[in-house]
Amino acid sequence: MLGCVLAAAQVEAPSASLDLTQAKQLLEQGKVSDAIDALRQLQQTAPQIKGLQHLLGVAYYRQGDYVQAAPALARAIEQDPDDREAVQLRGLSLFHLGNPADAIPLLEKVHSWLPTSSVDATYVLGVAYIQTKDYANARRAFAEMFAVPPDSAASYLFLARMLLRQGYDPIAEQNALKAVALDPRLPLAHFLLGEFDLYKSKVPEAIAEFEAELKLNPAFAGSYDRLADAYFRSSRFDDAQKLLQRSIVLDANATGPYILMGKVLLKKEEPAQALLYLQRAAKMDPSNFMTHHLLGQAYRALNNNEAAERELKLAEKLQTAQSPLQ
Repeated sequence: MLGCVLAAAQVEAPSASLDLTQAKQLLEQGKVSDAIDALRQLQQTAPQIKGLQHLLGVAYYRQGDYVQAAPALARAIEQDPDDREAVQLRGLSLFHLGNPADAIPLLEKVHSWLPTSSVDATYVLGVAYIQTKDYANARRAFAEMFAVPPDSAASYLFLARMLLRQGYDPIAEQNALKAVALDPRLPLAHFLLGEFDLYKSKVPEAIAEFEAELKLNPAFAGSYDRLADAYFRSSRFDDAQKLLQRSIVLDANATGPYILMGKVLLKKEEPAQALLYLQRAAKMDPSNFMTHHLLGQAYRALNNNEAAERELKLAEKLQTAQSPLQ
């Protein structure tokens, strides 16, 4: 009887290893769902087989199922604390699940193993620091990512831009101000401050910042566009037009300056000229409702009522489609 049990165990172990190898091959072939099905079946018959939890965690992660990936990867780490891939993917899974505080120790461990291995991993670590309001460590992470000194003006500017991307506007502005205080001639720092001022409708302050940026960085198209917007809001339409012409020459692929030029020319009662810029903007981005709304105004000013109605109806349709559900 004992001999039969031992014989059965000897048959089961190679079979489980073979199944694990086949599941790994499915994963490598990109057949993630099939790999997960095979691994789930294997989990029922041989749950303790080495490498099962690792593969299951990796498969769930690749499928984007972080809820399932995180515990599987935790079990893999329990089985092998030196499983670096499991540590990294569990950290990333926890981050994607909105648990940055739990993710940070794991991501820091990965970073200590491979400090220069991945820009993406450093970025995620920096964002996790932001989400836990650890701005000093976030600045250091982004400084390392962009290869600048951690206490430099550039490091504060990079942090400001990342904070803005994450929606931390007031903290972002503080860091942009710190960047300018450390280096008033740092490119794009005054531009970012101008953006903050323009957002808050502090138009004279925005004009001063954009003008300062242009003196330092005259080849950046965005400064001409944003300063033109500030001039437009101040009814300085001729000045805005000149700047938009320069912006378009520097970057002919951005739709914003064409749309704003259409607004400026309509204010100057030059609808035929406005039409040319707005038609170009519509060709570049047909889904922008503002472009079609302005086209409707231009056509109406030119007494082309049929085209005006068509564009205005399209603008309304696009705006409704793009608006969040109430």
